[in-house]
Amino acid sequence: MKIVFVGTNGWYDSSIGNTTCVLVETSSYIIILGAGSGIVKLDTYVNFSKPTFLLLSHFHWDHIIGLHVISKFNFHGGLFICGSGDVKVVLERVISFPFTIPFEKMNYEINYIKLAGDVPLLPFPLKVLPLVHSGVVLGFRFLIDNKIVAYCTDTGYCENAVKFAKEADLLITECAFKSGQEDVAWPHLNPEKTAMIAKEAASRKLGLMHFDAAICKTKKERAQAEGIARCVLNNTVATEDDVVIEL
Repeated sequence: MKIVFVGTNGWYDSSIGNTTCVLVETSSYIIILGAGSGIVKLDTYVNFSKPTFLLLSHFHWDHIIGLHVISKFNFHGGLFICGSGDVKVVLERVISFPFTIPFEKMNYEINYIKLAGDVPLLPFPLKVLPLVHSGVVLGFRFLIDNKIVAYCTDTGYCENAVKFAKEADLLITECAFKSGQEDVAWPHLNPEKTAMIAKEAASRKLGLMHFDAAICKTKKERAQAEGIARCVLNNTVATEDDVVIEL
């Protein structure tokens, strides 16, 4: 399994990153976690010959803005967009004329899947639970190629994040805040809380991403977050755009 962090910023693009998007290429499928602006780089890494599943945790702009450019791709194996509620209706509000090329004008078919609990409509085991944020946000946990990957963003510390991270081969979490920062009204994680989740869950590896572009402005600050988290869980990496992890 190859995992490429093609967008690791939260909120907006900066000189060190695009917004949230992670590519997971398995033996049989392509999974895209988030559709931030980093999605534009996907064809650097894959040719979309396998079925592609785009998992959307929520509909904040930094997680869907990349849908503006998916017309550049040809999903030969099919594209399945998965999200909460009536995902098709929600996305077609903005991926439409006059803002951009509408979904119905793409040169490939798009299928939509509503995510909740265990999702039997997908060809691989996927579990979905709500996290803690300013609105509805879903976390994901899937088992493919004998590896467990958990994905939790945007969220504050919560029981469901720990459940998802349980003995995961890789836990991918946000790290929007710096050490000691918290916001009850707009929950996000800081380095200590991300590492606490991973340690409580006995996760094998922790990948930090979704660094708030207004708070964590430099690679040095990302490295500092990694160092703090490593004091709790040594096998931690603060990701940057185009970092690759092999499982």
